Parts: sequence; C-alpha cells; structure tokens
Amino acid sequence: MTPMLESADAAPARISRLSARLRPRGTPPMWLVVALTCAGQFLVVLDVSVVNVALPSMRTGLGLGEQGLQWVVNAYAIAFAGFMLLGGRAGDLYGRKRMFLVGLGLFTLASAAGGLAQDDWQLLVARAVQGLGAAVLAPSTLTILTASVPEGAARARAIGTWTAVGAGGGAAGGLVGGLLVETLSWRWVLLINVPVGAVVLCAAAYFLTEGRAGDGRRLDLPGALLVTAGLGTLAYGISQTEAAGWTAPATLLPLLAGLVLLGAFLAVEARTASPLMPLGLLRVRSVSSANVSMFLCGSAMFCMWFFMTLYVQNVLGYTPLEAGLALVPSSLAVILGSKLAPRLMRPVGPRNVAALGTLVAVAGFAWQSTMTADGSYATAILFPGILMMLGAGLAATPLASLATSGTAPEEAGLVSGLVNTSRTMGGSLGLAVLSTLAASESAGSASPQALTEGYALAFRVGTVVLAAGVVLMWVWLPRRAVPLP
Repeated sequence: MTPMLESADAAPARISRLSARLRPRGTPPMWLVVALTCAGQFLVVLDVSVVNVALPSMRTGLGLGEQGLQWVVNAYAIAFAGFMLLGGRAGDLYGRKRMFLVGLGLFTLASAAGGLAQDDWQLLVARAVQGLGAAVLAPSTLTILTASVPEGAARARAIGTWTAVGAGGGAAGGLVGGLLVETLSWRWVLLINVPVGAVVLCAAAYFLTEGRAGDGRRLDLPGALLVTAGLGTLAYGISQTEAAGWTAPATLLPLLAGLVLLGAFLAVEARTASPLMPLGLLRVRSVSSANVSMFLCGSAMFCMWFFMTLYVQNVLGYTPLEAGLALVPSSLAVILGSKLAPRLMRPVGPRNVAALGTLVAVAGFAWQSTMTADGSYATAILFPGILMMLGAGLAATPLASLATSGTAPEEAGLVSGLVNTSRTMGGSLGLAVLSTLAASESAGSASPQALTEGYALAFRVGTVVLAAGVVLMWVWLPRRAVPLP
C-alpha cells in the first residue's frame, strides 16, 4: 500500500480512536442522537439552497456567467449525489460515527475554502468538495437515526423530525442567505458553516457511539467513480443545450458519454464481488418504487427554491434579505408537512400520504406557473409557495420510510445513501433541464417579462413531472412499510 493510501486509511482510524477516548460511558439519550443527526442533515441540505439567494452577488463578485451560476449549485449537488452511495456503504463497513465525523470535517474545511475563494474555479472546486463531504455525512445521519430508534411509531416520528429539519434546512437557506448577503457578504453563506460544523463535530465525537453492520469488505471505488462521472457528464450535456441546441456535437457527445459511463457502472456492479449498488436490492419493491418516486419529486421540488429566488430578485426587484423573508411561510409549510406526515401515515398508510402530498405540490406548481412580471406577493409567492412546500413535506417522510423498510441491517447505510442520491440527483438533473428550458424560453433577454415566461415554463414542466409521480406512486408503491427481516 502506498504511503498516501496508508495516510488516507489512518486518518479515519485516528478520529475514531480520539472520539473513543472522549466518549462518555453509556448509551446517549435518544433525543440527543436525533438532535445531532438532524444537525448534520440540516447543514447538508442548507448548503443546497443557501447559495441560491447569493447567486447574483456571486456573479458580480467573481464574474460568473449563467452556466457558472448553475454550476455553483450543480457542482455541489452532483458530487453529493454521485458519491452518496459510496458514503453510505463506507458507513456500513467502517463505522457510521466515523464516517459522520470524516464527512462533517471535510464539509467544514471545504466551506472555509469556498468562502475565501478569489476566482470562480476555486469556488466551483470548493463546492464540489463540499458535496463530497456531504455525501459521506448524509447517509450516516439517517442510518445512525434508524439504528438508534426502534421500528414503529417512534421511528416514524424520528424520521419525520429528520425530514422536517432537512426540509427546514432547504427552506431556511433563502432567509439565512439573504440575511448574510445583506449584512455581510456572499462569502458568509459558506463561512457560516465553519463554526456551526465545528460545534456539531465536537459534540458528535463526544456523545455518539460507534456502530457498524458490515463485514470488512472493500469499497467499490470504480463503481463510485463511474456513477459520479456518468451523472456529472450527463448533467453537463443537458446544460449545453441552452447554448448549442440538442443536436449539436457539444451536446450529444457528453450526453452519450454520460450514458456510456452509467452503462459501465451497471456492468461493473453486476460483476464485482462487493458492489457499491447490489442490483438485486432494486428488486425489493419498496426500495425501487420509493427511490424512483424520490427522483421524480426531487427533479421538480429541488428547483422551486432556485427559480423562486431568481424570480423575486430579478423580476420583482426584492433585495436578498427581502427574498429570504418572502419565502419564510414556505419554509414553515415544509416543516409542518413533515411533522404531519407521521400522524397521517398510521391511519391512512404511507403510500396514500405520499400521493396526497405530491398532489398538493402539483396544485402549487400549477398555480406558480401562472406568475406574471408584476405579480403580487400573495398570489405570486405566498400561497403557491405554501402549497408546493406543504406537499413536499407530506411526501418526503413516507417515501423515506418505505425506502428504508424491509432491508437487512448490513444494507441500511447503502439504502440511506440511495434515498438521498435519488432525491439530490433528481434535483440536479431536473435543475439542468429546467434551467435550459427557462433560458430557451426567455431567448437570452433579461427583461422582466422574458424572464417570467422562462420561469413559468419551468413550473409548468414541474407540474407535469409531479403529476406523473402521483400516478406512479399510486400504482407501484406498497400500501404499507415492509417489516425488517
């Protein structure tokens, strides 16, 4: 083994030994485990959305173009989604607490680098490394949570809290980002992660106990690289359609390359002894149907914050802080939906709650697609935003519950990573497609009317995607969560 590889392997071990010496005796209370895992998830999801309101300021400060702005979001999302299966499997094999600490440490350091970036490429690289850290951290949050809370009503409530906090992180991004940009600068939307991440890191090292279910198998690094490269290349090809069109070589070549890489990933997974993504797992109905539903929902709902913050600033003329405040009711709605979902799942069933939530979101997206360049706050932002995010909160908890039910304990981290991958990769590819459609509709014009037409088209397409998701959920999702073997 090379010295570099030895050093990479030794670092997590040193962190684990240090945390073992610091850890108090006894099992930590369940509420503390829930609080720490939710704090990690909050940071991960917050950084998907917090930069949205800062994009205009980033463009001015670093000279980013339209594609550069899109990749500030996508560099994080693609690395996040592409390496999350690897992060989930690493938690299963090498310890979930250890991966929690490693992921959070990497995420915090990359946040500092992004906040201090002096050129656009430095910011994009830092965002990609942030996504890598998040990919290691996020699966551990859900796996530690589900391993600590017994299956049943208590776990449904815990997952509901985890979903609500995660959704709150995405929703609060607009307000937090607006406040930081308005009072300090765009750099603080990244630098704020440093003190918060350090506090959570110290608390997790002290209080969390180690847990793993794996057997020491090797990680499938070739599979992780292939799926990440494939998804990233595919997203890049979609983004090229705005400037070059769908039939240009600059578009077709990366699209074909992305599909080839994803095909190679499936071939590797079918043959390797320790696959990153055991293809047989997809034959479990609850896993496959819930993840496809997550992908479709994420492809539309992830984009809501992106287009809403651009609409209120570029068209309606809100300041960054005003834009964040305008979306506070939507933030509260997604938290409310996430907390209501576990209560509805018991009498109604997770499938029906997921379909109902997505229907509510469909109504919100359809309403939002009627936006105008001179829209009022109530009808152009408030009520459609509440419907969209209330529906998102209602749908997310039952889908996560279904996806993680009925799988063996040694696959828990992998399935948790797959849940986050489906949602985030759906959002990343959805953003690439919808941004391209919006830009094509506005035909390069920066006038309020042209921009509004582009944003409205994005919401119309999102409405169709979510409506298809409702049908898929009703037909494919199991009625009830599958008990663990």
